[in-house]
Amino acid sequence: MTCTILVGGQWGDEGKGKCITYFCTKDKPEIIARAGVGPNAGHSVECNGEKYGLRLTPSGFFNTDSRLLIGAGVLVNPDVFKHELEYLNKYNVDGRTFIDANCAIITEKHTQADKASSYLSEKIGTTGSGCGPANADRINRTIDYAKDIEGLEEYITDVPSEVNKALDEGKDVFIEGSQGFGLSLYYGTYPFVTSKDTCASTAAADVGVGPTRIDEVVVIFKAYTTRVGEGPFPTEITPEEAEKMGIEEYGVVTGRKRRVGLFDKEFAKRSCMINGATQVALTCIDRLYPECYQANKYEDLSQEAREYIEDIEESIGVPITIISTGPDLADTIDLRDEKLN
Repeated sequence: MTCTILVGGQWGDEGKGKCITYFCTKDKPEIIARAGVGPNAGHSVECNGEKYGLRLTPSGFFNTDSRLLIGAGVLVNPDVFKHELEYLNKYNVDGRTFIDANCAIITEKHTQADKASSYLSEKIGTTGSGCGPANADRINRTIDYAKDIEGLEEYITDVPSEVNKALDEGKDVFIEGSQGFGLSLYYGTYPFVTSKDTCASTAAADVGVGPTRIDEVVVIFKAYTTRVGEGPFPTEITPEEAEKMGIEEYGVVTGRKRRVGLFDKEFAKRSCMINGATQVALTCIDRLYPECYQANKYEDLSQEAREYIEDIEESIGVPITIISTGPDLADTIDLRDEKLN
């Protein structure tokens, strides 16, 4: 039995979708549970030339033998939820995707409030998905839960009971977070943050798993740093510098151009400390070192790339076990057997 949590270590956009899919396809957990804020987080997933953008469905859906659960801590927009069931129809996600009865429901009222607020939309730079206003209503105890909504009955389950029963039976569970450490309401760059904590401990609570049941915490970092929206960014470089590096990215949910910066080792070290990282996944090394594109053995990386990775590992004090060298699942170097055993 293993219970693993994966969370973002920067400001989101670290490549969680790809890494989650890799873990869930290779390790084949029986349950993949989505934690996090809600549909304001977009995960990009690519496998066998197919690319998907998801906002609620667990990114490990490629593992067609898994049960896909959305924890009570996650806000659910029923329209987004049902759209993704249809969108992923070829993977038979309808029939194996369920939401907790206590998931709070985002309505049109919440999305309109999000978009209408100049403070939220312009100063903070929210996605307009309604998550902030919905979480405010949840705190005020005025929001509806999934168990109150007609049309969701067939998708309701008790996520904590399912997850803990699976662990009791010796089955593997994978919990995927959303956003990133820098967007945590508690530990991020307040007020330019999301509407709740985004750390591993909260991800566990989102799906009803106690801290003593967690075996591995994977914190994922991009080999450089990006963020969408406003807020402090100490290592930010100019768009011209980013263009020279060949880096131009856009947010999955908003389509907004991402700001680009250098890797921040001090920020990463603090992220690993607060998340309790047991291992680190590092993505987009091929964007900095194009000669490493699609490498799947550590020795195939260039000397310069290996030195860069080893310097980060030494600085943060956590083993880097997964290195992504491209968007597809095959473009992955897996060092877990070497680093963790």
